[in-house]
Amino acid sequence: MEWDSNACATRQAAGLRTVAEDVRRRGPADFPEATILAGGPPCQTYTVAGTGAGRRALDDVLGLVKRMAAGDDIAETLAELDDERTGLVLEPLRWALDAAAQGRPYDAIVLEQVPAVLPVWQAVQEALEGIGYKSDCGILHTEEFGVPQTRRRAILIARRDSQPHLPRPTHRRYRKGVSRSEGDPTLLPWATMGETLARPHTFVVISNYGTGGDPKARGRRKSDEPSATLTGKVSRNRVVAGNGTDVHRFSVHEAGQLQTFPHDYPWSGNDISQQIGNAIPPRLAAHVLAAALNGEVEGTALDRAVKAGWDTARGSVSVRSVEALPAHQPSLFAADHSSMTAT
Repeated sequence: MEWDSNACATRQAAGLRTVAEDVRRRGPADFPEATILAGGPPCQTYTVAGTGAGRRALDDVLGLVKRMAAGDDIAETLAELDDERTGLVLEPLRWALDAAAQGRPYDAIVLEQVPAVLPVWQAVQEALEGIGYKSDCGILHTEEFGVPQTRRRAILIARRDSQPHLPRPTHRRYRKGVSRSEGDPTLLPWATMGETLARPHTFVVISNYGTGGDPKARGRRKSDEPSATLTGKVSRNRVVAGNGTDVHRFSVHEAGQLQTFPHDYPWSGNDISQQIGNAIPPRLAAHVLAAALNGEVEGTALDRAVKAGWDTARGSVSVRSVEALPAHQPSLFAADHSSMTAT
């Protein structure tokens, strides 16, 4: 389910089933066949957590989670919030509580958001455990799962029948100034921008966003390193060749590749850079969803899927069962930027 018209246009072009509607207008009774709930609600009101508006939003939501777990009706309080997006982070919990009350609890629940939302997921975790779920929650680093980008996400997974665990890293964590060959020998080296994009020459990416015009504050990443976190402002970043001359800045398809979407993923609608920046990298999503199903995905299969192109990749990566949910072996590669998914 997705309410952003641009994200809906991309999903339609990609052939992904989508209900174009506000999640607040629906509930689990509208999807009685669904056994898994996955959500990534908007994060704009929390990305400034620790400062005025973000801190207040976080405090409001933490109080509302406790009230929801106690069975209180919070509709009037939600209507009084300064930003209507603030309450959207509560929708997955509402759906989970309603499904349990209707006698059809979801077998598994997966939630993701920016690190600032971790306290909310921890409160939701406590609420879910209060109705019989077992869960795990924490921060994951995308480069530790083969994504050629340093990005952190707050993840919560919960199951009814057994204790889930967040996925274990498959790659080494990026540390500036440390060679990718150093570190745990049982893990793969982190992926680089250069090997992902296959540009003919080495390059340096210079961040032009959020520096206040101060050249000394601009972040730099070489092509033999992972990208910094991609945002909707990726087009502002300069790309410079080894001799110091400017070369083509990242195209939307290159930005998508750094998120581990296939090179020909059919981005559509407007604000494509923002869509890409909002997305959870599919490669990370595959590992997280597999962990929620007590399964795993094979890294080489993910590599092949990304390189093959969207038509081939779609539906080509599935969970290898360790203790999978009964009769549920979904394709994982189509995981993308939708705000709520019930499968």
